[in-house]
Amino acid sequence: MSHYILLLNWTDQGIRNVKDTIKRAEAFKSYLEKKGGKLAGVFYTFGQYDLVLVVELPNDDATLEVLLGTGALGNVRTTTLKAFNLEETQKIIENLK
Repeated sequence: MSHYILLLNWTDQGIRNVKDTIKRAEAFKSYLEKKGGKLAGVFYTFGQYDLVLVVELPNDDATLEVLLGTGALGNVRTTTLKAFNLEETQKIIENLK
């Protein structure tokens, strides 16, 4: 599984419907699971981003599908970072010459 950090900002529609945010987070978790993924963390934040999510998905194609499907709902805009855990990073470092 690949790891991704999603940095989210509410759109005007998303903040107008902020009372539904927990329901939307639960729906997102179910959507991820249907795509073979896992929601590892949801954090509501203040500062540059409104939410930070940590997700695991099988590959970049599945991630793009999830991001496009989520974005089409109109509640958030996303910035996505592909993340590597310690074990993955160690394997990459071992391949350095």
